[in-house]
Amino acid sequence: MDNSGSVGEMPMNDVTVTLEQNPPDPNKNSPSKGSTVSFHNIYYSVKIKSGLLCCRKTNEKEILKDVNGVMGPGMNAILGPTGSGKSSLLDILAARKDPSGLKGKVLIDGAQQPSNFKCISGYVVQDDVVMGTLTVRENLQFSAALRLPKNIRNKEKNNRIDQVLTELGLSKVADSKVGTPFIRGVSGGERKRTNIGMELIIDPSVLFLDEPTTGLDASTALAVLMLLQRMSRKGKTIIFSIHQPRYSIFKLFGSLTLLANGRLVYHGPSVEALDYFTGIGYTCEPFNNPADFFLDIINGDSTAVSTHKALDIHPDDSSALKKETTIAENLANEYLKSRHHSEMISELNKLSQGNAGESEPVIRRITYATSFFHQLKWVAKRSFKNLLRNPQASVAQVMVSLVLGLIVGAIFFGVQNDMTGIQNRAGAFFFLTTNQCFTSLSVIELFVIEKKIFIHEYISGYYRVHAYFIAKLLVDLIPMRIAPATVLSVTTYFLIGFKLQPGAFFILLLTLALVAITAASLGLAVATGQSIIAIANLMITVIFVLMIALQVNEFVGLNFCNNSESVLVPNENNCSTNAEMLICTGEEYLTRQGIEATEWALWQNHIALVCIMIICFTISYLKLRFMKKMS
Repeated sequence: MDNSGSVGEMPMNDVTVTLEQNPPDPNKNSPSKGSTVSFHNIYYSVKIKSGLLCCRKTNEKEILKDVNGVMGPGMNAILGPTGSGKSSLLDILAARKDPSGLKGKVLIDGAQQPSNFKCISGYVVQDDVVMGTLTVRENLQFSAALRLPKNIRNKEKNNRIDQVLTELGLSKVADSKVGTPFIRGVSGGERKRTNIGMELIIDPSVLFLDEPTTGLDASTALAVLMLLQRMSRKGKTIIFSIHQPRYSIFKLFGSLTLLANGRLVYHGPSVEALDYFTGIGYTCEPFNNPADFFLDIINGDSTAVSTHKALDIHPDDSSALKKETTIAENLANEYLKSRHHSEMISELNKLSQGNAGESEPVIRRITYATSFFHQLKWVAKRSFKNLLRNPQASVAQVMVSLVLGLIVGAIFFGVQNDMTGIQNRAGAFFFLTTNQCFTSLSVIELFVIEKKIFIHEYISGYYRVHAYFIAKLLVDLIPMRIAPATVLSVTTYFLIGFKLQPGAFFILLLTLALVAITAASLGLAVATGQSIIAIANLMITVIFVLMIALQVNEFVGLNFCNNSESVLVPNENNCSTNAEMLICTGEEYLTRQGIEATEWALWQNHIALVCIMIICFTISYLKLRFMKKMS
């Protein structure tokens, strides 16, 4: 998108935003003009807690210190060793970093960064965040449906999708599934390009990528970077962090930003970096990869370190951390004296005219291009496709319930109205409720497996939290609890021989379904935003006590005195014989169990289930809503 226009801003509440800027034209051949991103005096620190819970201490760790720079249209690489702060800098530039602990300002084309910048810029995360059960085209359709305004017709959106597929070389695999651990899909490079395509749908003026070569072989990594270079030549601003690129990739860089221990040690054209380091006493050996050479200098491992002129590290310095800090400080001080630094400061001053001094911090906001119901429709549609194409999560549960139902039906087959029949009924109910509780444990992965996808899409403005939450409940959670409960009820009810009354059957079916959904909601409330499986297992067992509802449903109205085979009744016409042990009716059995044989005793359990369900779903939503979504 072109950032020259004003952007309609909306607060964090879930209200549809109207973008005042012109949406991308799906029929145009060239992408939008890239913006110039400048960052001024960036300081960033995080608080780290250490020690035991009773005496925990909080320390502040500095991640970035006084980092400045300008990145315009072209290939802008951020390079540095692990822990240098390159990913933190990238997230700050992309407005995806927690503002607490952050100082400094980021300007876009010399103006204050829009409050919804993360929604109108592209950001490709390090890990894949595409739905593997969907095809490449379907993933792009999902992005287009939710990130492009609804006033753009479907034909224009499809043209935009076809254009992106062509640009990324994905036309041949457009209708192939991306792939999961159980479904063979496209190659790693095609998967990475699909991630990029999800962001290019909105034609952003700036595209951020966090280590785009992660998980790719050397050849595929080069192909991805060459694709980015072709996009940059058309005027797109590409900003990416990268760890240790090969030389053929390094040659593609336009601007190079080198970080060491959170400090800027070089910022300028990549072709001038070797000459710069030669000028301060570091000479790259022939046939050595410049990227490896720079990292060796920062880490103090290069053979050039022993002959340098810039640093003064004593050989007897045994502290690796102190050595790293000293090298970073001296390299940063050396850069402050360079021509590249003075030229950068001059350019920063020009860009910041009109924004001089400390500006008010930008209030980060997420804006949406579509309505709640439109988002609900598309998230539910994607979830339904994912469910159908993931038989491990759908068909398997139904089949397991069928097999268990047959086994239980065979074990308790044909119960009689005697003492053994009473025990068999109680045992069958306990097994049915236990099975429903344990099969509901799979729900704790509902928001865990897709956590990264949800966080990325929410921050990027795909959908509201409650649109995602409701869609997942309607498509993933509730149907996958009702279907197994129905199969189990139908299979066991008639094999075991429960009383043949339509009302009793549907009450059992309703009870098992409510038990399954309530157990799932309890597990969801515990596991949302995290993966504490053990605690969820323990807490779900609370639902076992609700088998009482099934006992009331079955035993009310049963008579155990008119059965000639009853072991309790020596005289079938005399129910008072041996009265202390005699159980003539289901009501008497319930009374001895301390259960009231009334209508209220039956339905109060269902009301309790519904109340627990609502409370747990509310807790789960609130945890999802306020879950930390930015690092």
